[in-house]
Amino acid sequence: MAQAPGHRLGQIIGRTLEASIEPVLKGFAKDHGLYLDRPGHRPARRGKTVTWVDDRGNKHDLDFVLERGGTDEKMGTPAAFIETAWRRYTKHSKAKAQEIQGAIEPLLARFSEVRPFAGAVLAGAWTMSSLTQLTRANLRLLRIEYGEIVAAFAGAGIDVSFDASSSDAYLQRQVERFGRLTGLERDELSVALRSTAPDEYEQFFRELTSSVTRTVAEVRVLPLHGAELQFESTDDATAAIAGFGVFAGEVDFHRVEIAVRFSNGDRIEASFGDPADAVSFLRAFG
Repeated sequence: MAQAPGHRLGQIIGRTLEASIEPVLKGFAKDHGLYLDRPGHRPARRGKTVTWVDDRGNKHDLDFVLERGGTDEKMGTPAAFIETAWRRYTKHSKAKAQEIQGAIEPLLARFSEVRPFAGAVLAGAWTMSSLTQLTRANLRLLRIEYGEIVAAFAGAGIDVSFDASSSDAYLQRQVERFGRLTGLERDELSVALRSTAPDEYEQFFRELTSSVTRTVAEVRVLPLHGAELQFESTDDATAAIAGFGVFAGEVDFHRVEIAVRFSNGDRIEASFGDPADAVSFLRAFG
């Protein structure tokens, strides 16, 4: 069954939004030694969809994931989950916010030991309650207002300011105008979208940069049987844990608790019953 032109036009806006952010993320990944997973073929996973699995085995499809240690052939450790979404009417924004939260929150829980960045690029009309819902779920938001989307597409000769009174024939003409754009013109449209909210972009990428470039400021190690130990680096903490004689059976050992504080204020706490797991945990930040 053929799609209604209004629905098709909405898909075009959403995909253009996604296409506008991809080159920026690709450059960001290169600058910071990360791998960008995006829709398309990748030997390390099946199909063309960016799919990650939570700790319950549920699959979640995403738009972009920045990975540490990832390659075309190998899945890495997530450094950032980033979604994009467009909504023409606020009445549809609540459901989309719930969908984004439902995909991101379980993955943040699974990878809580490395605390990846989570963000969403949201364009169009969104209710304040939908935005609040996402920020309370620890997502950073990049907002592009509805009027800014309309202006960017108008520069390419496409009217996306449709509403319930817009005829299918008129909407179909906008779809066809987009279809006639050359590759260069589509690239220019992507640039125009990125230029609509410079302050929002700057803040979003400042927070993303702060997250992926954070350094360990302090590591606290608390063996259950003894006093708390404090180190300035994960290497020092790893060496100390690996050398604890109690782990070799001199004294009954129950667990070790670790708290890592980062330069950007992030704090990760973990508890391990096996010292080998504690060492692996710390080496993830090396």
